[in-house]
Amino acid sequence: MDIIVPLTENHEFKRAYARGKSAVRPTLVAYSVRKNGPAPRIGITASKKIGNAVTRNRARRLLRESVRALYPEIKPGFDIVLVARGKTPFVNCQNVMTELTSALEELGVLVSAGKNKGKNAAAQEKSPEKA
Repeated sequence: MDIIVPLTENHEFKRAYARGKSAVRPTLVAYSVRKNGPAPRIGITASKKIGNAVTRNRARRLLRESVRALYPEIKPGFDIVLVARGKTPFVNCQNVMTELTSALEELGVLVSAGKNKGKNAAAQEKSPEKA
């Protein structure tokens, strides 16, 4: 399993907010920006708007676990910032993972995004004909 490389500096987060592309979902907002480096870096944040410390930590844990599962599929050369939203601590991990996958596909950050787009579209066109 790969070790997740974190974003740690405030200016790295600010760069992603200012220059990055974003994808908004009900449980998270994902920002991605190109950078130089061999491995993708991930930053996770939850503001005080989410709730108390226990609630914010649950939101961060859900996002971290979802990233852990998807990390091998993320293209190198990106900084990704994930921001928890109000619903995040109240949904299960599978919902967060589904929304994170769709957000990263929208941003073009997943390795499988380009390959699966054509396959999924072809598969969806064929399935109604078989039925």
